[in-house]
Amino acid sequence: MIAIIDYGMGNLGSVQKALAFLGYSSEITDDPKKVMDADGVVLPGVGAIGAAMEALTSKGLDKVVHEYIATGKPFLGICLGMQMLFDSSEESFGGEPVKGLSVLPGKVVRFPSDMGLKIPQIGWNSLSSRNEILPDGQYVYFVHSYYCVPEREEDIAATVEYGIEYCCSVKRENVFACQFHPEKSGEAGLRILDRWAKKTK
Repeated sequence: MIAIIDYGMGNLGSVQKALAFLGYSSEITDDPKKVMDADGVVLPGVGAIGAAMEALTSKGLDKVVHEYIATGKPFLGICLGMQMLFDSSEESFGGEPVKGLSVLPGKVVRFPSDMGLKIPQIGWNSLSSRNEILPDGQYVYFVHSYYCVPEREEDIAATVEYGIEYCCSVKRENVFACQFHPEKSGEAGLRILDRWAKKTK
């Protein structure tokens, strides 16, 4: 069973429907025991990182994420779920930068405002892949105003061009995460989800 972490925000239903379409059993839950017992875990997310981190922490799920990753079982972060894995975000919450989970070293920054880019980035873009889970050149769907800057080059699984080249996916040991939404990315996204979910069997 794959656990989809429910902290009161995120695209939970669409992720579950995509996994079900692929033939994988999943459960949306905020129960720490169910998360720890799962064969794979998804941390989804849509919205502001400050509110998301506050919700995750208030349920004690921040500690559960660390404990689960330490088991070595497959873990997937999607969109905001990827951003929360880093040390901090410059997206303000209560006038202060937001502290992340520090699973991966690095920070989250806003797209530059002086390049004429439409912010948020909304739409399809093609991947430059460095990892076997991701199909190189495939188009996937993005909705975000901030992007991740990993400290370690070797953590970068894929990049994409949007005025600048930036990291849109990371992979380290059992942790895989993507800024784009595989559950909204058609056949290419389903293939990515399937390649990850196969590791839960």
